[in-house]
Amino acid sequence: MPGDVRLIVEGLGQGYADLVLFKSLDFVVPAGRALVVTGDNGSGKSTLLRTLAGLMPPAAGTVRLQGFGADALIAEHCHLITFANALKPELTATETLVHWRDILGAGAESVSVQEALDRLGLEALANAPAGILSTGQKRRLALARVLVAHRPLWLLDEPTAALDVPSSRQVAAMIRAHLAGGGLAVIATHLDLELDDVDTLDLDTVAAGGAASA
Repeated sequence: MPGDVRLIVEGLGQGYADLVLFKSLDFVVPAGRALVVTGDNGSGKSTLLRTLAGLMPPAAGTVRLQGFGADALIAEHCHLITFANALKPELTATETLVHWRDILGAGAESVSVQEALDRLGLEALANAPAGILSTGQKRRLALARVLVAHRPLWLLDEPTAALDVPSSRQVAAMIRAHLAGGGLAVIATHLDLELDDVDTLDLDTVAAGGAASA
């Protein structure tokens, strides 16, 4: 992965019709750091992640991922994990990760399917269909996707939702390892993930007319 990778956001604005969720956002997320996005429900956290991933065109401003050439699409270099876990109920946990690895491509920095299951505490459920897993187990399986198909940028929407304390710690450890390896992340969360290399962006403050940079 290039050493000069960074997410650069300038003058970003987004909304729906006459509803402005945020405007004039400026921030940079360099390799090895995470930006934690906070704010009340409806403040635009999920919309911001979707905009960063390229699923929504910005109403204003620009989003670019430096380090992969001027024409690089962020969607090719990021994972977006939302509340929709994108799991096929008939596939086992192992088959699910093999499916994502084959579609997305593993890359030299990815881990094996077995290691991904182990790191997220799913090793005993390797042959269980995703449809019978608990809500928390489904969440961990969805998150395991980022380990088997490497992407430098992780966009995580409430990654520890529905997880108990031990599982939340496993996810936090996974994020720390990603940052330590030179990855970067933007994480929408209400919880303290106990990460060291982070900046914060409070969308409630932005909406109220406060600072819009991080």
